[in-house]
Amino acid sequence: MEIKKNIPNNTVTRKLVDFDHETGNVYKSINVIARRANQIAAELKSELNRKLADFSSPTDTMEETFENREQIEISRYYERLPKPVIIATEEYLDDEIYFRDGKE
Repeated sequence: MEIKKNIPNNTVTRKLVDFDHETGNVYKSINVIARRANQIAAELKSELNRKLADFSSPTDTMEETFENREQIEISRYYERLPKPVIIATEEYLDDEIYFRDGKE
C-alpha cells in the first residue's frame, strides 16, 4: 500500500465543519472515515504479515528471534507509519474516498 509522504504522524485538530461538506452530516462522514480506516488497517496488517512470513521458521529459538535485524527494521517501518485513522481522514479531506449513500 502506498502511503503519501505529506500525512502527519501525529493527530491534528480539525474543525467539524470540514467533515460535513460531502455527506451533509458529520456522523456519516465519521462513519465513512472509520470504514476506510478499517480497510487500511487490514491492508497494512496483511502486507506486514506477508513480509514477516519470509522470516518465520518452525524451529526458531529465542536467540534467533532477537537477532534478526531485517525483521526488526521491517517492524519499525510499520510502527512509524501514520495510524490508519489519520490516513483515512486525510484521504477524506482530499476527496480521495469514494462512497455511496445507502438510499440510492
